Amino acid sequence: MSGSSLDGLDIACVQLQETAGKWSYEILAAECLSYDEAWTNKLVQAIVLTAVDYQLLHTAYGHYIGEQVNAFIDKYQFHHQVHLVASHGHTTFHLPKQQMTAQLGEGAAIAAVTGLPVVSDLRAMDIAFGGQGAPIVPIGEKLLLPSYQWFLNLGGIANLSFNGPDKYTAFDVCPANRVLNMLAATTGKPYDDGGELAATGAVNNALLQQLNRLDYYSKPFPKSLANDFGTNVVFPLIQGCGLSVADALRTYVEHIAVQITAAARTVFTTENGAHSGGDVQSMLVTGGGAFNHFLVDRLQEQLQPFAIKTVVPDPQLVNYKEAVVMALIGVLRWREEYNVLSSVTGATRNSINGALWLGGEA
Repeated sequence: MSGSSLDGLDIACVQLQETAGKWSYEILAAECLSYDEAWTNKLVQAIVLTAVDYQLLHTAYGHYIGEQVNAFIDKYQFHHQVHLVASHGHTTFHLPKQQMTAQLGEGAAIAAVTGLPVVSDLRAMDIAFGGQGAPIVPIGEKLLLPSYQWFLNLGGIANLSFNGPDKYTAFDVCPANRVLNMLAATTGKPYDDGGELAATGAVNNALLQQLNRLDYYSKPFPKSLANDFGTNVVFPLIQGCGLSVADALRTYVEHIAVQITAAARTVFTTENGAHSGGDVQSMLVTGGGAFNHFLVDRLQEQLQPFAIKTVVPDPQLVNYKEAVVMALIGVLRWREEYNVLSSVTGATRNSINGALWLGGEA
């Protein structure tokens, strides 16, 4: 899969096993293949292409994914061991109100290049049933990581999940790494390593209040965000304040921590006191933002009153949790089992998502 932060194409080879309804997994190998400047520009510009040029990019990117999968298989000697490719692709348009979502990376092209079965279009069925098409990762959290109560992914967009006693709740919270990385890029750096630059800045309260008043945050869940909320709404708002990069980063880190804490508070309220007995609950933090130590520290401080403890797992799970879940979603599609939960997306029913492309010979 390719995340909204555009750091590269994540590929993970995952072995999944189900025994008596309980799932386990092992990451056999995983890499993030950085995009060169040409591919980065193509993906950034995809949303302004003509219809025919967009479709040509969709096909070309599918062939690119297939070529990278083949190279990955060659590198790790996985020949004749890969049974299925599950491809999320790269999200360009996400308009759930109009029942449309689009991810680049044509599944047929991937199947043709690899000669393997491919599952793609992992959100479309949920969208068709009136859901947000996001988040789709909770099915993996529920089946593969049942020991945690909370899950936070700090990717291009921050999303939060709660594995409650009665139902699973999840939604997109706010833009995260995409905006932080755009701010860091103004200094010539791809990202703020560990949040070191943000830690030197000061919170601008006027900007913080403006950000916290944005309409999206007052909407009830289920809800989801498109990438352009961060790039076209949040980033220009920050830039318009004329702050130093350090102050802008510091303020936005605070905004992320405030919004995640507010989201947790909303879940507590909605779930009629989700926290039972005052025991400390664990929040698994993954995605590139988990390496932003300053952000995680600010978040932990904000969450203290709720007795929620943030847990950053080993780097492999931090980096590739979403890729692992995409593998599971693909396997569930192959087995014709539900792989997206309506309780988190707001769809009229659970659904089996994914188009299946058979690339091998009969």
